[in-house]
Amino acid sequence: MKAVEVPKELRIGEVNIEPAMVLAPMAGVTDTVFRRFIRNLGGCGLIMTEFTSSHGIVANKRISSTTQKKRKHKFNYLYYEPDEHPISAQLFGSDPDILADAARVVEDLGFDTVDMNFGCPVKKVVRCNGGSGLLRDMPLVRKILQKVRSSVKIPFTCKFRTGWDHDTIVAVEMGKIAEDCGLQAVALHGRTRAQGYAGHADWDLIAALKQAVNIPVIGNGDVFSPEDAVRMFKKTGCDGVMIGRAAPANPWIFRQTAQYLSTGHYGKPTERDRYDMIRDYYQMLDAEHKNISGDVCGKMKQFASQFTRGVRNGSQLRKKIYQATTPSEVRRQVDRFFEHSLGQAA
Repeated sequence: MKAVEVPKELRIGEVNIEPAMVLAPMAGVTDTVFRRFIRNLGGCGLIMTEFTSSHGIVANKRISSTTQKKRKHKFNYLYYEPDEHPISAQLFGSDPDILADAARVVEDLGFDTVDMNFGCPVKKVVRCNGGSGLLRDMPLVRKILQKVRSSVKIPFTCKFRTGWDHDTIVAVEMGKIAEDCGLQAVALHGRTRAQGYAGHADWDLIAALKQAVNIPVIGNGDVFSPEDAVRMFKKTGCDGVMIGRAAPANPWIFRQTAQYLSTGHYGKPTERDRYDMIRDYYQMLDAEHKNISGDVCGKMKQFASQFTRGVRNGSQLRKKIYQATTPSEVRRQVDRFFEHSLGQAA
């Protein structure tokens, strides 16, 4: 393949994103450890927090008697390190005033941008009219965007799906409302809420959105390889590409995409690379366990399970680590697996 002319950078307000590649917000995944893990590998221009409840942020903010240490714990979904810039915080909720208040907290914490979630398809979120549930109420969407936009000075963006179902496609309408309300960029996942993650992402709707608005459009959905990222840029004309589910399985994907765009080829990790990667991740978890949400042992299992998809005999390791009950046991099973695997390959 020849080098492809695609955007080398993405500008969201005054924030420069270079390269024009974004790590998607993923619940239970994109905590500070994973974000820095991706950032350190290179090739990712913007990282995003896990989506965070606006009600939770505002409720915790109002506990005026809480000590600074406890406040840090309360806002652990919004915890980040200085080397994570540029970074965006994603919020979810349906109350315009609460969302505006939460956005002010995000701004006060020093985030580069704030993002609104209109895409989560999970039932418990949709049931409260959050996430993609809001795609059924365009007047409320407009109220939310207007209220948040008027409450903060940092760039404001939103991420959404193409619609509630195939009978109610609102991708272009959402983009026009966002632009009209003063947002600086939008991201579109090319599936409806009804699809969940089944079927295929409709990149034609991403292209239609790009044609309909004058603000940057970030494409998302079905990007599992550098080749997919290039195809999305070429087919949709989007200003940036957002990668989600592929990143935990292949944390090198952003760096690989940068290599592919500049040279037409990219390197692939060896089993030794994967082993070193897991060990590095576990060391970061040990160092940062107080600043992340969730159980450290669970995080270790989760990462090892995702990261060994496609690894020779990886199912054997996944079976063993599922049964582990402590971080040291997970680490021991990973060490044994790779030491045996690498020994056989030698």
